[in-house]
Amino acid sequence: MTAVSLETRTKEGLGEYLTDADGRSLYIFMADSPNTSTCSGDCATAWPPLVSDGTPTAAAGLDAALIGTIERSDGTTQVTYNGWPLYYFVKDQAEGETTGQDIEAMGAEWYLISPAGNKVEGE
Repeated sequence: MTAVSLETRTKEGLGEYLTDADGRSLYIFMADSPNTSTCSGDCATAWPPLVSDGTPTAAAGLDAALIGTIERSDGTTQVTYNGWPLYYFVKDQAEGETTGQDIEAMGAEWYLISPAGNKVEGE
């Protein structure tokens, strides 16, 4: 595990959204509240948290002031953007996949997150 870099990608029908440096899509969970993750156990298995052991960085076009971290219940450090804890989706197997967008799972909806720090609802 190393420090992570947040980047963006654009996809037709969705617009611009956040990814990690490898182009893996990042999601937010609508059951979370600012700087608080409610996804653990089976949830975190299906939606692995984006964790970092250093200070996360932002690519050009992202507001570095919106990047933060929180400590999870297991002691790991999860990256946040605009207060939203960030997650991967286990079914996204390749760079640029967005199969977790706008689905309901684990009791609430999941969305990609925009560079402005809001859920992506499509164009």
